Parts: sequence; structure tokens; C-alpha cells
Amino acid sequence: MLNIVLFGPPGAGKGTQAANIIEKYGLVHLSTGDILRGELAAQSKLGLEAKKYMDKGELVPDSVVIGMIESKLDHHADANGFIFDGFPRTTAQAEALDDLLARKKTAITAMLALEVGKEELIKRLQGRGKISGRADDQDIIVIENRINVYNRETAPVIDYYSAQGKFKAIAGMGTIEAIFDRLCLVIDGLK
Repeated sequence: MLNIVLFGPPGAGKGTQAANIIEKYGLVHLSTGDILRGELAAQSKLGLEAKKYMDKGELVPDSVVIGMIESKLDHHADANGFIFDGFPRTTAQAEALDDLLARKKTAITAMLALEVGKEELIKRLQGRGKISGRADDQDIIVIENRINVYNRETAPVIDYYSAQGKFKAIAGMGTIEAIFDRLCLVIDGLK
């Protein structure tokens, strides 16, 4: 089973590349945002639990998010593998994910981290903001804060996977096709 953590700062191209990887390798996309929205819409037990926190403006606890991921893993037990997008965001989440996958007799194969310079990230996010209308992608102060939060709080997950020999840096500059080709070279080397 091929289990990939697709990683990178806001604007690195994770969503675009996740779609390409899913199509080529037949993986199931596990985006915590999508999972959370789906559980809320279904009014599942975990969705209702998450709603309690969200209604107070609080983060959904890791235990609830892990429960949702476990439900998706169980629902797709025959999958070729999974691509984790937006999770884990902290070392504690990475440890919890490893524990969950170990119970399922599988593990993370690799963390593929798209590396893009700050100026390019800002340019991409502002470009996306013009197309999507997303306010958070149009405000330079918000964009810089998101990048800083990523560097401070999320980037340390790289150390966790590096210690396991699973971290793979991918140059995230160039055309979508060139970046995808680099990703495929690494993924094909994992099999």
C-alpha cells in the first residue's frame, strides 16, 4: 500500500499535484478539510463532536480528526493507498497517524514536500486570490502570516519524517507538468 503525506506551505501546489497523483496512482485523497465537511454534512457522531468545537471557534481536537481519518481508511480498505493532504500539521498528529496506520497494518511510505520560495508562494497565492475571490489569498499580511505559521508550527513535521528516512524534498518551482514529473520519479522509486 502506497501512503503519501503531501506537504508544503500554502501556495506550494499541493491541491493541484494531489489531483495528478490520485489520477495516476489510483490513491484515495484524504483531505482533512474535505473529511470534516463531509462528516458535518452527514451529521455523523464525529461530525457532531467536531461541530461543538467549531461553534466555539476552537480547533477540532486531534483525537476527533484521527477518528474521522480512521473511518475513511475503513471505508476504503481495498484502496491502493492514500494521499494525506493537510494532515498531519504537527508532530503530535504525525505520531497519532503512525499509531493509527500501525493498527491497520500499514504505514506512511513517504512525505513528499514541495519546496517553493517565499516570493513565489506570495505571487501564487495572490494569483489564486484574483481567480477564486478568496480574501485570505489577496491580503499580503494574511498571506505572510500563513507562511510564518507554517514555518513555525507545521514545518517541524519534516524532522519527524526525516528521522524515519521518509522525507523527500521535491523542487516545487517550474511548470505543473515538470513538478509532477519530479514527484512521479520519487513515487516510482518507492515501489
